[in-house]
Amino acid sequence: MLVWTDGACRGNPGPGGWAAIVVGGSDEPVELSGHAPHTTNNRMEYTAALEGLRSLPAGSKACIVTDSQLMLN
Repeated sequence: MLVWTDGACRGNPGPGGWAAIVVGGSDEPVELSGHAPHTTNNRMEYTAALEGLRSLPAGSKACIVTDSQLMLN
């Protein structure tokens, strides 16, 4: 499974959003997204990854694809 993620906000803190696309298996890709009225960029990046992982069946193996250097390092 691949979990493609991204998060951002306008201002830091400010209004933000996140999205994740889960790809793999026999089903169609699953698109997830959300927002917060007052948040940080880092929180939105991590929320995207967490929500993507939470959507997977128990015991799944996944690779997270992100542009967040904080999450990668």
